[in-house]
Amino acid sequence: MGNQVEKLTHLTYAEVPTSDPTGVDQEDCPRIGVSYIFSNDDDDLEDNVVGGSEKDPNQEENYDKCNELECSVFYRDECVYEKSLSAGDLSTYSPENLLNKCKPGDLVEFVAKNQYPHWTVYVGDFQVVHLHRAEIKNDFMTDASQGRRGRIVNDVYKFKPQNSEIVVRNAMEQVGVRDRELNWRNSECFAAWCKFGKREFKIGGEIRIGKQPYSLKIQLSEKKSHILEFQSMEDLIMERRRNDQIGKNAVIQELVSHLHSEEVGTDHNAH
Repeated sequence: MGNQVEKLTHLTYAEVPTSDPTGVDQEDCPRIGVSYIFSNDDDDLEDNVVGGSEKDPNQEENYDKCNELECSVFYRDECVYEKSLSAGDLSTYSPENLLNKCKPGDLVEFVAKNQYPHWTVYVGDFQVVHLHRAEIKNDFMTDASQGRRGRIVNDVYKFKPQNSEIVVRNAMEQVGVRDRELNWRNSECFAAWCKFGKREFKIGGEIRIGKQPYSLKIQLSEKKSHILEFQSMEDLIMERRRNDQIGKNAVIQELVSHLHSEEVGTDHNAH
């Protein structure tokens, strides 16, 4: 695999690999050459079901931080997001321990093996506001975590944050909004919008025409990386969250398989 990983180079969004040859994954989300215009990702998962089976009661212990995918996001030449061991602490904590660390306006990400990350906004009094199952809800943090471990993620996005009072107000004003009234594709887009107030996190916040200004740099190893290009922040977040859900090892294998299929096709055409 090492030699093949070294060959992974620059892909456009139209060339993003998919696990299904039809271009549609198992959740009916378009993957090849199509923007994520009509699809949500994580927040309709059953509370106690992961991959068709009940949640593992030892889920916290099973979460593998080493399988997290380190990556950076660039808008043209400017880094607007970074998740890496060098950029910050990726340690996770139980919800009870997080309550001792959180301040109103903090963004909290809950993670678990084989699940999409779930983002919330801490609003004080042990409570968070979050997008879950197509509704903006105000819940106790321990309930919103659903047994997952979490961490504060105020600094992964490099935009200038709004002050904590505005962040909390943004979140609380949306409580009760649901279904077709929603302006956000997933929990991360909603929480980030509350924090930074940028339209790029909203559904349709950017026009998808012309050059692809966003790039997702995936760190495959200490010296090797891979780049995907996107027309909008919204599309990029959807792909990055999918990568977070399947984990680093699966992403590398997916890219290697995509490269191998291209090499086979090239050899066949040559003959």
